[in-house]
Amino acid sequence: MRPCPSCSQENPDAANFCWQCGQALASTSSESAPGANPEVTETKITPTPSQLWETFIGPSKSIQFSVKTGWVWRPAFLYYKEKFENIETPQGPRFALSWNWPAALFDSFLWFLYRKMYMFALLYAVAPALAIFMTGDVMVGIVSRILAGASANYLYYWHVKDKVQRIMALPSLDDAGRAHLIQEEGGVQPYVLWLGVVLHVLMLVLLTAAIVQGPPLEEPLGGTEERPVPKFF
Repeated sequence: MRPCPSCSQENPDAANFCWQCGQALASTSSESAPGANPEVTETKITPTPSQLWETFIGPSKSIQFSVKTGWVWRPAFLYYKEKFENIETPQGPRFALSWNWPAALFDSFLWFLYRKMYMFALLYAVAPALAIFMTGDVMVGIVSRILAGASANYLYYWHVKDKVQRIMALPSLDDAGRAHLIQEEGGVQPYVLWLGVVLHVLMLVLLTAAIVQGPPLEEPLGGTEERPVPKFF
């Protein structure tokens, strides 16, 4: 077990971040024992795929729900690790139905933007709005949220897998450079949380104004001018 230098939480030896406070843990390397030859080269430790994925997902925490534990506040990596284990099989990755509450409850494009999945963020920002405009059916928005909640974990699995494999295959970077790039490409964008608050407040203001104003008054065909009344002699 590895103690956290910030909160003294005991963490597994393979952990890169503290499971309690999210503090980055020092990388394990063989230290010179007393009386050992200082010229002996230290053993180079290659990070495991799990450590690379943990670094990519980052130390952020989130509110998570499960039938066994209920609602808990813990690192997001633990949540995605459980979901990804259901996707990976001896025959290769396969789709495993799971549910991501943030991707379904909030605007789906905000969740994808928060996780730096820009292509899906653009898709969920444009497609539902365009479909509602063309069909006039608000149920399209509800259906898109259900699809996002059911597929978010699976899409994020492939996002992490593809990014990590591409970075580790770069021949121009050493291990330190790859680790730094994984941290840069992964993680989350905290500003999206504030963007979501602003957008929802704006939507609430517009909805309140529409309710106060009420529906527009219907005007008779032909304008507001009164038609002349015919006279009979």
